[in-house]
Amino acid sequence: MKNKRLLKMLLGIIGLLLIPAIAMLFTTEVNWSVGDFVAMGTLLLTVVFTTEFILRKITHKNRRIAFIAVVISIFLLIWVELAVGIFNSPFAGS
Repeated sequence: MKNKRLLKMLLGIIGLLLIPAIAMLFTTEVNWSVGDFVAMGTLLLTVVFTTEFILRKITHKNRRIAFIAVVISIFLLIWVELAVGIFNSPFAGS
């Protein structure tokens, strides 16, 4: 059961990464480099493995939800920073 959940999440990552890959075939608006795919794949893998760890180790439902919400919030902040640079870090995308 637990391995099926992890497999579904990993297949979800592949599906998400296929969206910009396919979009690049049809439009010049999407222009990802290999580094972009590696960065997003790393971020998504980190979220999936951290979520799986939380689901396996934490038994209290409210704590699970809180920890997963924190993980997703951190992911979104990093993603936005890499995409448009809301914090003006040297890693900003614009």
